[in-house]
Amino acid sequence: MKMRVLAAAVLLWTTTQASAQTSQTPAPKDVDYPGTVKLEVDATDTLRRVFRVRETIPVQPGPVTLLYPEWIPGNHRPSGQIEKLAGLVITANGKRLEWTRDQYDVYAFKVEVPQGVTELVAEFQYLSPLAPAQGRVVMTPSMLNLQWNLTTLYPAGYYASRIPVQATVKLPAGWSYATALETDSKQGDTVNFRTLNFEHLQDSPMFAGRYYKRVDLDPGAKQPIHLNLFADEAKSLEAKPEQIKAHAALVEQADKLYGARHYDHYEFLLALTSQLGGIGLEHHRSSENSGATGYFTDWDKTWSGRDLLAHEYNHSWNGKFRRGKDLATPNFNVPMGDSLLWLYEGQTQFYGNVLAARSGLWTKEQALTSLALTAATYDKGRPGLSWRALQDTTNDPTINQRKPQPYRNWQLSEDYYSGGLMVWLEADAKLRELSEGKRSLDDFAKAFFGMDNGRWTVKPYDFEEVVATLNGIAAYDWSTFLRSRVDGHDPLTGGLEASGWKLVYNDKPNDAVKAAETRGKSAMLTYSLGLMAGGDGEVGDVLWDGPAFKAGVAPGMKIVAVNGMEYSSDALKDAVTAAKGTTTPIELLVKRWNRYDTFRIDYHEGLKYPSLQRIEGKPDTLSLLLKAK
Repeated sequence: MKMRVLAAAVLLWTTTQASAQTSQTPAPKDVDYPGTVKLEVDATDTLRRVFRVRETIPVQPGPVTLLYPEWIPGNHRPSGQIEKLAGLVITANGKRLEWTRDQYDVYAFKVEVPQGVTELVAEFQYLSPLAPAQGRVVMTPSMLNLQWNLTTLYPAGYYASRIPVQATVKLPAGWSYATALETDSKQGDTVNFRTLNFEHLQDSPMFAGRYYKRVDLDPGAKQPIHLNLFADEAKSLEAKPEQIKAHAALVEQADKLYGARHYDHYEFLLALTSQLGGIGLEHHRSSENSGATGYFTDWDKTWSGRDLLAHEYNHSWNGKFRRGKDLATPNFNVPMGDSLLWLYEGQTQFYGNVLAARSGLWTKEQALTSLALTAATYDKGRPGLSWRALQDTTNDPTINQRKPQPYRNWQLSEDYYSGGLMVWLEADAKLRELSEGKRSLDDFAKAFFGMDNGRWTVKPYDFEEVVATLNGIAAYDWSTFLRSRVDGHDPLTGGLEASGWKLVYNDKPNDAVKAAETRGKSAMLTYSLGLMAGGDGEVGDVLWDGPAFKAGVAPGMKIVAVNGMEYSSDALKDAVTAAKGTTTPIELLVKRWNRYDTFRIDYHEGLKYPSLQRIEGKPDTLSLLLKAK
């Protein structure tokens, strides 16, 4: 027994000592890198979905560390896909040099550079996913999404903004491409881009494909803006003039909101696809998005996803030009802090919805129904706020790595997006109240994001600056206002009543609920039965301590029958309706693993779906907020 205790003590001491050691990766310095990195990416192997990389890196003799990007801006977490890098071989003057991986930093590769060597050649492959189970698909027979962070190594010890890179890509024959990068020359299907710094390279992804269309959204502008469309099939590119007009109006409304542009040009990159993996990622001079194949051709059916480009475009100001100080790191391997994501993402979610309505990408009614769904989430649909604060959810990208959760409504997951929207809705109403209708959150947006037209270097901020800017619009205890909401545990619905509306529940689903049910092929019964169920009966999220939860129903179970009848979403809704005002429980036959069990849910209040209703006699500032400028 004593020997076991002694062995355990030795093991604990050894582990503690090892953990105390840190990586020897050189810290980044704000000095120029001596030379230009030449990056060549061969993106032609769409059959095997392999990107082949060759880099030429100027070096000096001695130890050199090459880094694979780990912290990717916009992902808010260490998301670099180091596991998909393969075949790394480093040579100098035609001779192979052995590399070693840092024991405590698996994104760092160390190599000893011999005397007389002035450059290293690193060759490797990025083995992109062949199926969604392996990660997001970025290469298909008809298009690809080249993200430079996946296909580059860069020298440690320097700010990313001080490392010059000249990038080249070889595309499949005949494919078109779009990116915020400036083309220097093109020979056949090989494109050479102008030299720029490594930070801007990583922030300038590329879409390429067989079927492509480019639309100028602001003809003659000094800072041009284009909508670049890629599709699985040419027919998805057929857009009507009024649809393009709404996208042009998005640009116009953003100009009126912010009063300045923080780019030399901007490229919306939008893939209309069912094959490429879904993405919604912001960049300073471009978006990086995917939408439904019927984005234009099924315009009335795909409206719920049309706030996406508005959201990402807002990020050029909020998140890229301006971002929290703990996110403004010197390179892509220094950990980022997410403490102010309730502004970065929350206010962007707010203005993404607002500009979608102001531009005509959404109708006013669509914006109101979407807001009703969000408000209900923070009225009855997030019991987890009783134990977690909105502020703590800014840690979720790192805690959970955006993986599915068994009880999201109880655990919470990145609620700084939609919860942040509700905070900023209330802030808008408070500014209007304090100023007797003369000022609004639009004034904050212009003051906080609208300076330095044309500048697109990062301008960090902190909480104190947020508070000071709000006070400059209308004096108030804004520090307490914000902290009580992001650190508190109360519902975040105060902005609705302050804006002249109230949240109600009735037995008819609004358009946002219908769109969500159609998109997810599900029955959204969160506010009645306390669950969501798919078209095949599989149970999704179950409301913690809701009626279904109390009866024993859990996510992942499969409903086979409802009150003795074969399951369908309509049968489930009919059962909820029939049970209203009775004492008879709703009976579900459920399969879990290889067992069949019957659960009886004691619920008798009928269907409940959220909607917004005007408060008579109270000023309607919400309609003013959504109105085009």
